[in-house]
Amino acid sequence: MEIERKYLVNKILWQEMRNPVNASFIQQAYISMDPKCTVRIRIIDDKARITIKGETQGISREEFEYSVPLKDGLEIMRMAGTPVIMKRRYVIPYLGYKWEIDEFYGDNDGLLIAEVELKAETEQPEWPEWIDKEVTGDPRYFNLQLAINPINNWQ
Repeated sequence: MEIERKYLVNKILWQEMRNPVNASFIQQAYISMDPKCTVRIRIIDDKARITIKGETQGISREEFEYSVPLKDGLEIMRMAGTPVIMKRRYVIPYLGYKWEIDEFYGDNDGLLIAEVELKAETEQPEWPEWIDKEVTGDPRYFNLQLAINPINNWQ
């Protein structure tokens, strides 16, 4: 079960503290866009993973993730039904939580989103100083929506 909250990151404060050495480059695209069963292919540096996610209930949903050979992952990505999202992910530990900060490129260039995985929906982790606001329930910031309707298209 995946339980997570999403936040927008303050670009100025983030630039002052980010460590470019401690990051992975991610490309991802979606094979199925059905909200009841989303399927994505993701290439992280030189490894491929396929992820199946169930329908979101509150801030939780079932998630199944499997490794696939890189060659297969690249071919699956070419068959995907969405444009490829490109981002660099940084992992920052803060007060007992692992924060993942995604710095987007391409049509979502400039967008910075932080995610934190929780053990229960009721958890409210203390925000690091570089967090601006929570966007957990805003569908515009779901990765699938960013692939379909990137921020460069927003009014």
